[in-house]
Amino acid sequence: MHLDFAVVADYAIVDQAGKLSVLGIFQHIWVQQFPAMHPRLHLVLRLKGKRTEVGEHHVQIRLVDEQNAEVLGGTGNVAFAEPPAGVTARPGEREAHLAWQPPARFVDGSAAAGPLAYEVLRAPAADAELTPVATAAPGRLALTDRGLENERTYSYAIRAVRTEGETTA
Repeated sequence: MHLDFAVVADYAIVDQAGKLSVLGIFQHIWVQQFPAMHPRLHLVLRLKGKRTEVGEHHVQIRLVDEQNAEVLGGTGNVAFAEPPAGVTARPGEREAHLAWQPPARFVDGSAAAGPLAYEVLRAPAADAELTPVATAAPGRLALTDRGLENERTYSYAIRAVRTEGETTA
């Protein structure tokens, strides 16, 4: 598991399709004196894991000052869900038709229930990094990826995203 990115922003939300929206990313926070109070602040982190890291992991976040003294901290658990099963890809004219089945269970072992959104990731080669290209709405189990080059091999991955309120599991 590794940290893909971390930002401090005015606001962040994950919509029902699993899309993350972050507003007002801070580059610097300037205040006249410390301690200071900001009316609302969101720490946005994206953790990425490998298929071998399915399950629940303990996470600790520590914000420290120049002397390495903890200013703010917290702990919690993050769960990497089982990936969707039965992924198929069928080539078309400058497109690929993708389909998949929902995961059978959640990381806690309970049966997968409720609508899941799916993030489709693509790489231009088998050894290249996967990047998100589309999100299928909750309940959709297929998507067509358009604007591709014919006679080129692409690699795909499908990631299930369960949203509950303003959080993603």
